[in-house]
Amino acid sequence: MTILRPRLLTLGLAALLGTSAAFAADTPAKPLAQPPISELTQRSGGVMPAEQRRVNFDHAELHFTPDIAKQTLDATARLTFTAREATDALVLDLDHNLAISDISLDGKPLAASTWSNPDGRLRIQLPAPLAKGSKAVVEIHYGGKPHVAQRAPWDGGFVWAKTEDGQPWIATAVEGEGCDLFWPCIDHPQGKPDLVDTYITVPKTLAAPGNGVLVDIKDEGENHTYHWRAKHPTTYAISLNIGPFDVLKGDYHSRYGNTIPMQMWYLRGHEAQAKQLFGEFPRMLDFFEEQIGPYPFGDEKMGVVETPHLGMEHQTINAYGNGYPRSEYGFDWLLQHEFSHEWFGNQVTNTDWDDMWIHEGFGTYMQPLYGQYLYGDMPYFSMLQNERSMVKDAYPIVAGRSQFEHEVYDADHGPANDIYYKGSLMLHTLRQMIGDKAFFETVRRLVYGRPDPKPGNFAPHYATTKDYIDIVHQVTGKDLGWFFDVYLYQAALPKLDMKHEGNVLNLRWEVPQNKPFPMPIEVQVGETLHTVPMTNGEGHLDAPAGALVIIDPRSKVLRDLPHMAEFQQWKKEQAAKKAKAAK
Repeated sequence: MTILRPRLLTLGLAALLGTSAAFAADTPAKPLAQPPISELTQRSGGVMPAEQRRVNFDHAELHFTPDIAKQTLDATARLTFTAREATDALVLDLDHNLAISDISLDGKPLAASTWSNPDGRLRIQLPAPLAKGSKAVVEIHYGGKPHVAQRAPWDGGFVWAKTEDGQPWIATAVEGEGCDLFWPCIDHPQGKPDLVDTYITVPKTLAAPGNGVLVDIKDEGENHTYHWRAKHPTTYAISLNIGPFDVLKGDYHSRYGNTIPMQMWYLRGHEAQAKQLFGEFPRMLDFFEEQIGPYPFGDEKMGVVETPHLGMEHQTINAYGNGYPRSEYGFDWLLQHEFSHEWFGNQVTNTDWDDMWIHEGFGTYMQPLYGQYLYGDMPYFSMLQNERSMVKDAYPIVAGRSQFEHEVYDADHGPANDIYYKGSLMLHTLRQMIGDKAFFETVRRLVYGRPDPKPGNFAPHYATTKDYIDIVHQVTGKDLGWFFDVYLYQAALPKLDMKHEGNVLNLRWEVPQNKPFPMPIEVQVGETLHTVPMTNGEGHLDAPAGALVIIDPRSKVLRDLPHMAEFQQWKKEQAAKKAKAAK
């Protein structure tokens, strides 16, 4: 069975910006005695099975009734598919520890011999082949003890917590292992259903905020059932949240003419802190709509729920567990980071986990951009400097092959940190090189699939790394393949070799495999700023001996900096000393 390495996710950002949540989240948890999940269930993504590619996932109707005292789940999934091509089987993903009691197809029970789920890949043999264009509705009754996360969101599963006054406080976070930890799904980035209806039955003392729009709440004696409806939700962004919540509500009047509902579900007793955080919602919406484009889910809501784990980008109901801190940057970084995923993750979704930098690199760059939007250049460059100290350069951001989620987030054998920080810094460099107008147009086209997004003229879609490279080419009219080849597909950063010979400064880029890298570089000599073209990766500049020379004085280019490597090594040594002293 594969053992997943500790995942970085938002922990790296928490450490970066100095929140106490990072230290609490990094405390090792006592291992729980629970059945191991299979290797298939541990993994998310990879090459999609042929049977899953043959169908379109039209609709998921999910009914959940948790037994809070026993920490069990009773569930029913009614799933509708349309055949893209003929198929004789439906193949889904579901943790084999959740026992299936019965399955029906188009309202008719299936014999137990026609389906099996020994290792987390549920195969349902159809009585007759499903023709291209035909629909099938499969209903699955299942339940048991869902996998419990020990350190959510770094590992996936349920969180069965209690509030300070002892009331149930429950959440799910499944980005790593995937949706199959609690519902039968297609556990792949391209497995998004067109529509999801979620029904959560809980005691009347508790609430169950969810994805999308609240359709109704049905009274069922001592319980009530929340019914939520969401369009095109990302598979790992579907979540359950249960607790003694109150809710703040308001409306945001968008620059695009539509009105966006805002909701903040918070624990009773946290009203003052929640009101302060809720006060940040309108300006965050204004920033994203001004810089990127319309909020993608304006006809549903901008939603946030307080959770017993740090956070996760659950579509229209972002998880928030950052503890309501105050920041020198004037905003809650976690709220802003997770909210950025409504654009980068939920509206535009990576086609494969290998393209995950599209979620995390853009999502991370939104924090410095937001700081600049609010207060100017000081917070912008301060956050970029902190990000620079986190870049590892051990593995390429993009491998160029289909990957599993855990391969990408492996802190020891994958790009992990770099899909966040190196991705963000690369975008900063691209912005400086092509200019704001072109840069933000490339971002809009990536996010919406068009340059003129307006409410109602776009829908969530998928994108690859190549898609974005092509967009940059279309917008700029320039082939910048060399730029992305070095920053995304190579591990090492470009290094600028500098030699001052007499009154001439000779510059040369050193890149892996001597690849082309004609990145222009600014050099300040005395009080004069020069731009050196670096044609063929080399350039020269008159610089009298003894004159003040500053390379890249406006910090435009992401490059190898020896002092950063020295600093990172020193940090490792200090951490090792502390660990040794603690033993």
